[in-house]
Amino acid sequence: MTVVDPLVNMRELVMAEIAEIRTGKDLPPTDINMDDLVLGEALGLDSLDLATLVVSLEEKTGRDPFRTGFVMFRTVGELADLFTAS
Repeated sequence: MTVVDPLVNMRELVMAEIAEIRTGKDLPPTDINMDDLVLGEALGLDSLDLATLVVSLEEKTGRDPFRTGFVMFRTVGELADLFTAS
């Protein structure tokens, strides 16, 4: 497991991981904004993509914001904030 430096901007990491998932789905590049909904048409991600995203972020950061249970989030920024706070 590769753990990223804790000083890395979590928002940039989340956006990079989303872009990588989109590339794997052959979706065209798009701007990713902090207020974009993680699931839905804007980013083209489904629930399996979200699970992949969360696992990848956990592996790269060594953080698990869901260790005590599910925490509600909807946007890219909210997900980044969860990983920043954990």
